[in-house]
Amino acid sequence: MSTTFTPVTEPIAAYIETLFSAEDEILRQLRQEAAAAGMPAIHISGAQGAVLQVLLMAIGAERVLEIGSLGGYSAIVMARALPPTGKVVCVEINPTYCAFIERQATRAGLADRIEVRCGAALEVLDQLPMEPLFDAVFIDADKPNYGNYLERCYGRVRSGGLIIADNTLAWGHIAEQNPTFEPANVQALQEYNRRIAAHPGLRTAMIPTGDGMTVAIKR
Repeated sequence: MSTTFTPVTEPIAAYIETLFSAEDEILRQLRQEAAAAGMPAIHISGAQGAVLQVLLMAIGAERVLEIGSLGGYSAIVMARALPPTGKVVCVEINPTYCAFIERQATRAGLADRIEVRCGAALEVLDQLPMEPLFDAVFIDADKPNYGNYLERCYGRVRSGGLIIADNTLAWGHIAEQNPTFEPANVQALQEYNRRIAAHPGLRTAMIPTGDGMTVAIKR
């Protein structure tokens, strides 16, 4: 067993992004248009997109729930990993972003695979039917509610399905006992990681790509 840990330096990160990226011209253009529209530059990376696609394809996912969709970058990435009958249900609170996602989905030829639910995530989740179950959930929204999203989503995911959360390395501050950088968000992510790691119905791992993705499979 190796006890050597390789830090992901900027050159290594660039190497990974060059070889293992899910980004194409459509997604590059989406990034540019999102920036021009004033959206924050917080989309997942192309390499993270590739990880998501591998995970979804590995479990044969057909239905995915995304909480926090921003401009639709990750929704398009995930929709591409689904069969033609698949569906990504996007939950996004900003009406301007919701309209942007729908336009981008149409341009990517995925309007039939991407469904946008506009509203506060907890309210939308409470309105979603319990059936059919989702194969995977991707959480990338307001950090203080990550625990609430886990609670709402657990019963909506099938056995063998995935619950994936982004930013779970907390911008490099996840191991700090008394964080001073965005302490409320960092502490919420620390609590989320502790909670999901100890959840009896889940087997959980951390993938240290990008800003970290915590991945759990439902038993």
